[in-house]
Amino acid sequence: MGFRVVKTAAATLLSVMLAAAAGIPNAQGAGLLAILGVEVTRKRSVKTITARFFASVVGLFFGCGLFWLLGFHYWVLGLFVLFGFPLIVRAGFREGIVTSSVIVFRVFGQAELNLHVLIQQVELLAIGLGSAGLVNLIYMPKTGEMMYTIRKEVDGLFSIIFRQISSTLHDPQYIWDGKELIQAGSAVQRGLTAAAREMENSVIHPDEAWNVYFYMRKEQLESIQNMIQLLSQVYQHLPHGEMVAELFEQLSSDVLNEEYTGRTEKLLDKLEQEFREMQLPTTREEFEVRSAILQLCRELALYLKIAKQYKAPIVARRQLASRSFLAGRE
Repeated sequence: MGFRVVKTAAATLLSVMLAAAAGIPNAQGAGLLAILGVEVTRKRSVKTITARFFASVVGLFFGCGLFWLLGFHYWVLGLFVLFGFPLIVRAGFREGIVTSSVIVFRVFGQAELNLHVLIQQVELLAIGLGSAGLVNLIYMPKTGEMMYTIRKEVDGLFSIIFRQISSTLHDPQYIWDGKELIQAGSAVQRGLTAAAREMENSVIHPDEAWNVYFYMRKEQLESIQNMIQLLSQVYQHLPHGEMVAELFEQLSSDVLNEEYTGRTEKLLDKLEQEFREMQLPTTREEFEVRSAILQLCRELALYLKIAKQYKAPIVARRQLASRSFLAGRE
């Protein structure tokens, strides 16, 4: 049983009980409105409940106008759908078409039109949608632990990918199926979705740290895919490949750290300096392979630049939050 089902049940029960206590006939209508109002995030809840409330008010007055002019006939309901729905959409409350229909059909069922009936429908809206909004604001599941788990999964997959790149540079005949690339892409997308949901649940001060982290990994994954394409051009074993393989071995360890260590960056700078001092290629094959290895190093530099730009600020924000938490406890 999902948390949304539990929240929907709680909001439905609360709204029906409040509507019955207020003396509204057919109080179960409030429960239906509460079911329509429950959302997966706080921000979305506020947005959709507001839209549904005002859409229902617009639909209520339009429907009552039709009933007053034409009477309570079934074909009048068809006119309401034909002209009322476009009116609600044009007013910018597309999400509220269903809730407005519930209210208008309730008025039609009562076959009575006066101020008391209108007030009852507005009360029903306030109770049904208000109960859903209250339950949404009170509880939303925490996703921090889930996102940390996804982060560990992504970091672990990146580490495996870098070890596989290293193995290929050691031995160009080494065969790797590349399944970790697909798994990493799926994990990063799950992380982005969870991070976006967490931000929507923080109405006042949303924390963008997780969103920044997974966006960073998405950019880096694109860089890794470029590395794989360059790696396919390294078809000959050279000492240069052995030297670059050591970089990826180091990176496979560094990627598991939450902080940007900078160790791989220093090794890369040193290695590029050594490349400049080496003799030029003597054969076409050596030229092609060394060119691919050099481009691979430059793509690696881009990967490290992305990590340096995003990874350090994430750690800094977490350390600041940790210090604030400890200060509050003291």
